[in-house]
Amino acid sequence: MLESLKLSSLSENNCGILRHSSNTRPVIWVIEENGVRAVVKDFSNTRFLYRNIIGRFLIWREHRAYKKLQGLMGVPTCYRVINGLAMALEEIQSQPLKKHNKNIKLPGTFFDDLKNIVDSFHRRGLAHCDLKNGANVLVGHDGRPYIVDWSASISEKEFRFFPLNRIYLRFILDDYFAIIKLKMRYVPGTLTLEEKRQYAQRSHMERGVRGIRDRLRKIFKKIV
Repeated sequence: MLESLKLSSLSENNCGILRHSSNTRPVIWVIEENGVRAVVKDFSNTRFLYRNIIGRFLIWREHRAYKKLQGLMGVPTCYRVINGLAMALEEIQSQPLKKHNKNIKLPGTFFDDLKNIVDSFHRRGLAHCDLKNGANVLVGHDGRPYIVDWSASISEKEFRFFPLNRIYLRFILDDYFAIIKLKMRYVPGTLTLEEKRQYAQRSHMERGVRGIRDRLRKIFKKIV
């Protein structure tokens, strides 16, 4: 799909820009070709060294994550990589959760569905690592959750040896804590006593592992 799409034609085929580029941030286009709409993350306008080293690495890494997630409900389909510098993804008719109007009630099953998606990609050996960012959780026009931006995700295989395996488990927990945090922000009345207890205890767990994890996260965020 979108086989003929080229970097040089993105500006011609665009239907809008979701985010403008900077020296280190990719532009995010909404494009249409032959009746197919897609969202394209494009590093081709970032600084020369950044796009050809970091940009290519991030596209390769995120594409690898999407291949592991292929067919998973709640995750957009990755159509293709373009010249190693851009990636075309299925467009989800949605809005980011962080922009969701709090006066509009989310479906009662929204966070249960979100947890099911998280359970599913954990079973495939991936931790998202940035779900607390409400921009990465979308509210579909169908009322269902969708998860995007897998550039900071961590593979279980990458962290399979001690002590990295302990850090990976912490990232897994963080994905679940992120769901609780989002519930606290948008539907606090639905929190269970167990969820409140888990979130309250998070600061007392594995301080050393968390310290390492947080330093790694800062590195990934600077790159991304």
